[in-house]
Amino acid sequence: MPIVLIGPPASGKSRVGRRVAKLLGKTFIDTDALIVQRHGPIPEIFAQHGEAHFRRLERDAVVEALAQDAVVSFGGGAVLDPETQRDLASARVVMLDVTREAVEARLDAGRPLVKDLEGWAALVEARRPLYERLADVRIDTSRTPMTRVADDIVAWVHRTRELTE
Repeated sequence: MPIVLIGPPASGKSRVGRRVAKLLGKTFIDTDALIVQRHGPIPEIFAQHGEAHFRRLERDAVVEALAQDAVVSFGGGAVLDPETQRDLASARVVMLDVTREAVEARLDAGRPLVKDLEGWAALVEARRPLYERLADVRIDTSRTPMTRVADDIVAWVHRTRELTE
């Protein structure tokens, strides 16, 4: 059963996911990295082909990642796809959250749908109900070191594994 990290852009999904995978002895898959590896930089995909094309590529990466017993980091918008939402029912889903104040230092120019802090806040508020509905557990990364966040996720995975065995 894959462990999937969802949540807002810049919440730490990739960084935490790598550490969680290492601690659990699993493969780490970042769906955005898969897309970049196969199709080029995400901002260029958006610019040349549009968001709809990117979302199709993203769906393909999600299907591939969820077929493996891995720790998977989704791009912030991957959960918008209804099929992906259904697929998450058979995964352990962790929502990483972050406050507006904490994310300001983490934002970079390489995010095609997030041009500034106001844009990030609007995007997150629109998606927050979906993230919360899909998540089995929510962890705030605003003030907690990423190593501690990863340790907390590993502890949660072990607790949930014990409950289902």
